Amino acid sequence: MRNFGKWGLGTVLMAGCSWAFAAAERAPWQLNMHPGVTQTSHEAYQLHMLSLWICAVIGLIVFGAMFIAMFKFRKSKGAVAATWSHNTVAETIWTIVPILILVVMAYPATKVLISEAYTNESQMTVKVTGYQWKWGYDYVNWGDKPYHVRFISKLAGDSDRTRQLRSGLDPNSVKNAQGENTYLLDVDKPLVLPTNTKVRFVITGDDVIHSWWVPALGWKSDAIPGIINDTWTNISEPGIYRGQCAELCGQDHGFMPIVVKAVPPEEFKAWLDQQEAAQNPSATPAAAPVAQQTPTAAPSNG
Repeated sequence: MRNFGKWGLGTVLMAGCSWAFAAAERAPWQLNMHPGVTQTSHEAYQLHMLSLWICAVIGLIVFGAMFIAMFKFRKSKGAVAATWSHNTVAETIWTIVPILILVVMAYPATKVLISEAYTNESQMTVKVTGYQWKWGYDYVNWGDKPYHVRFISKLAGDSDRTRQLRSGLDPNSVKNAQGENTYLLDVDKPLVLPTNTKVRFVITGDDVIHSWWVPALGWKSDAIPGIINDTWTNISEPGIYRGQCAELCGQDHGFMPIVVKAVPPEEFKAWLDQQEAAQNPSATPAAAPVAQQTPTAAPSNG
């Protein structure tokens, strides 16, 4: 019974994490993958649709042949089973055709992976560190100007209090200013990023393996202690984009959400300079005007 209880608790936690993620990304009656708001996410969506239609055609052919054989050539209609053991032409076709399909699918997938790995020409760098059970963000630079802005982002206080055992609080009452239920979805400090800016991420872990995943950005990356993974994004639309840790990392794995707040570059610069001044009061303020400090748009990759 003790082991059953542990497994039961684990199942509940996993289900809670899945529910929280689904609530973060789903739309009413949404059945398909969302295109997202970055170049990478659109490319991933196109790959998904390519694979989906290829699988749909294969399924139609296979199940169509199966149903024709079942209903047209059944024993009750006098059909007699063939006695041949193999057909060289048929075996050649069903060997070569799948190989060609895999090649057709592998080429665009490899192209997207290469594009995701191309972090050159980035306009800013953000370091992401996974902890049990929160995220650390370091703004390293924006354009040619170095920054020393760092903060920890963890589950919002109202969700954290509500999730406690025997808290007596109602998860349905945890809502944001727009009236949306944000139980287990909000954080105390979101990661603020500029739109239309190529942002390089360097991602690592401090204790165990985590995984930083915001589906609207189109990728996820493991946060592994002692290893630095890097990737990039370029968000096209302002907004709030949510994600979760996607690697089982301990008992509070389901309680370390990710919130990315994308804002226009001018608003981001004002916010970043304010954070720099608050965290480093002795730092010399930048003498150059905003227009000179704002990086130009990055060329499209991939």
